[in-house]
Amino acid sequence: MSEPTSPGDGPTDAAASGGTRVESPSIARSSAIMAAGSLASRVLGLVRNTLTIAVVGLNLVASDAWNAANTLPNIFHLLIAGGVLNAVIVPQITKAMRHEDGGTVYINRLLTLAITVLAGVTLVLVLAAPLLISLVVSGSWDSEARGLATAFAVLCLPQVFFYGLYTLLGQVLTAHNRFGMFMWAPAFANVVAIAGLLWFLITGAPLQAPVSEWSPTMIAVLGGSATLSIAIQALVLIPPLRATGLRFRPVWGLRGSGLGGASRMALWAFAAVSIGQLGYFVNSRVLTSATYRATEAGIEGAGLTAYANAYLLFMLPHGLVTVSLITALFTRLSHAAHDGDTSAVTADLRRGMMMPAVLLIPATAIVVLLAPLVLAAILPGTPRGATDASVGVLVTMILGLVPYGWFFLVQRAYYAYEDGRTPFALQLVVTLIAVGVTLFGSTRPAQEVATWVGLGQSLSNLAAALLGLWLLRRRLGPLGLGRVVRQNARLLVATGVATGVGWAALRLLSRVVDSDTWRGSVVLCVVIGLLILLITLAIAAKLRVREVTEVIGPLSRRLSRG
Repeated sequence: MSEPTSPGDGPTDAAASGGTRVESPSIARSSAIMAAGSLASRVLGLVRNTLTIAVVGLNLVASDAWNAANTLPNIFHLLIAGGVLNAVIVPQITKAMRHEDGGTVYINRLLTLAITVLAGVTLVLVLAAPLLISLVVSGSWDSEARGLATAFAVLCLPQVFFYGLYTLLGQVLTAHNRFGMFMWAPAFANVVAIAGLLWFLITGAPLQAPVSEWSPTMIAVLGGSATLSIAIQALVLIPPLRATGLRFRPVWGLRGSGLGGASRMALWAFAAVSIGQLGYFVNSRVLTSATYRATEAGIEGAGLTAYANAYLLFMLPHGLVTVSLITALFTRLSHAAHDGDTSAVTADLRRGMMMPAVLLIPATAIVVLLAPLVLAAILPGTPRGATDASVGVLVTMILGLVPYGWFFLVQRAYYAYEDGRTPFALQLVVTLIAVGVTLFGSTRPAQEVATWVGLGQSLSNLAAALLGLWLLRRRLGPLGLGRVVRQNARLLVATGVATGVGWAALRLLSRVVDSDTWRGSVVLCVVIGLLILLITLAIAAKLRVREVTEVIGPLSRRLSRG
């Protein structure tokens, strides 16, 4: 297949005789649908995060206890469900949909197996909560702090089942080109979580309480509402799944099921995610130790909670732009890979690198320039010293935003070819580099540790992305990345000019807007951020970066209708 003239001119995917026929919608339109849902979710996520800081604090032992416990479900979701199911389901279902029954038996068998495994593993994890907490928090914590973290973990670990169910059902919807609710579901989850946090404000419960003041009721409300939110996130996918015509009926047994290829892919994906999570355990122990050291010394130090806040901001543009686009592209990549259409695969690879760059490159410059103001804006009421301590980790992390998107895309390209071994090798590279930088950073003063962790993440993703692209070129032949380099160079020029204007405007506006207040921080972020983005897009359009109109047009139309 020749490369379409625009992302909206995708192919029509037809199943084999007797199978289902799936129309491939415009990639830009599908991305816009998902971007709208992702935007709503991310905005509500920022509200939830702001309320969380108000309730548990920022650089406190109790806040790190909550973050360590509430991160465990995400770790195991990635380990058991996220990486494995994301790697396996879409390529396997797109293949199964060419069967005479449209893949119904295969999908039901896959759902039966996955749900059973998720339920069993979740139960084991809840029982192992004390052991898991001992792995992710610093050995310097006392028994009271560990007890609080363990109580949170018992309440939060059931999220593993619901995270897995959400991913499972969402990937089935993706294979059917039904993207909307998959991206909107987290918004519903955030509403529930926000309601739980508002309970603390409405009832007058102690805010930012030390470890000793957390009552059983406070623990139950915070942990229980978080888990309920993830349950809602999964269950709202059932109606759109039924709308595809799929009716779930348990199908047991593996013999003759065709799940052999999926099992091999799942094992490689499991191994890759396992390596990545080992790196997280190192990061978590190093960061919680930094918080403890800073608290003992009476200084502001960025630890696990500060890192989590920076990561939330980092994931905002990544989730809104990159994930939305590449989720839509993944189905097309899988079909093209199964058809042996290398030109279509390389065309979509270029598209997956060029379209996000239109927004991600200026977003990187905006965050680097405005980092202290951005943190002050999303963390109202937090002492400026505490937010300033988080600037380093945010800046070093955001510098890796574009390479992280490349790595995300490269992984999906290999999964489309049902190759799990290469992503495992690439993840090994990521983990070794990131852990090496983190361990070096652990020897630095407490206030510098998180910055080194962020730097390790950026460097490791850049190295793995470049290596992955080189290996893809050896496998597929020329990828045509010269076009990507030229487009990125034009965007860098446009962003550089826009950032210079933004810096000058910031200096002028700071004379009339008080940047030390929350309102002033918000005003400066909005005005300067929009100024840089609009100037970048205008200059890029003049430099004939055609992806400007391809990305912005469908997204703006979708958001205006919403």
